[in-house]
Amino acid sequence: MPKNKGKGGKNRKRGKNEADDEKRELVFKEDGQEYAQVLRMLGNGRCEAMCIDGSKRLCHIRGKMHKKVWIAAGDIILVGLRDYQDDKADVILKYMPDEARLLKAYGELPENTRLNEGIIDDEEDGGGDDYIEFEDEDIDKI
Repeated sequence: MPKNKGKGGKNRKRGKNEADDEKRELVFKEDGQEYAQVLRMLGNGRCEAMCIDGSKRLCHIRGKMHKKVWIAAGDIILVGLRDYQDDKADVILKYMPDEARLLKAYGELPENTRLNEGIIDDEEDGGGDDYIEFEDEDIDKI
């Protein structure tokens, strides 16, 4: 039987949550950085995001955030642009929904940016046709 020399298992790691509930200082973009909205998650620590400058980039989630900060489609993130690859970027920070609203209020994000709602295809023309009504006559014929 091997001796357990560590300080605990995966439940100990699961309990570590570095006080995400506390208010943190709002981080604005610097040169070489850009705001983006996640279009879809690709797996393997990568996502596809639409940057505010209008280009779609493949973003890599940095190791410090990997498996600690969960990113979903529709989230507002701060990405670091690469000098040598324009179509790729690195995720630096994920903004909480209230921080994203503040960025929009400060004019950092354009007004047409849709916050706190996932990227949804518009299917409003026939979305409620799932209800099927059967008549009693059909049941009697069987």
